[in-house]
Amino acid sequence: QMHLVESGGGLVQPGESLTLSCTTSGETFMIFAMSWYRQAPGKERDMVARISPFDGEGTKYAEAVKGRFTISRDNAKSTVYLQMNSLKPEDTAVYYCKAELSQYEYWGQGTQVTVSS
Repeated sequence: QMHLVESGGGLVQPGESLTLSCTTSGETFMIFAMSWYRQAPGKERDMVARISPFDGEGTKYAEAVKGRFTISRDNAKSTVYLQMNSLKPEDTAVYYCKAELSQYEYWGQGTQVTVSS
């Protein structure tokens, strides 16, 4: 069983930046693919970014965030990050971290990101 805790959310103005962190425990972090999802009110939870296990060389982004968001991982700290630049009001959502390995998946509790002037 893996435990995931997101942090770093908050209220920012359009154009500003935030970095989200997801710290994990309970399993061998490096063997899990890690993803960030987000869910806005009244909408489905959608994948934002994904990073491959081990060296994290494989990344994938939703079209809406390409060029603005960067996912990275620090296996020594069992943590995955989401650097978010040039934030827009439409990025407002609860952001969730997910760990995947074969048929196993674990979710964090989410962190709120609000982009508003």
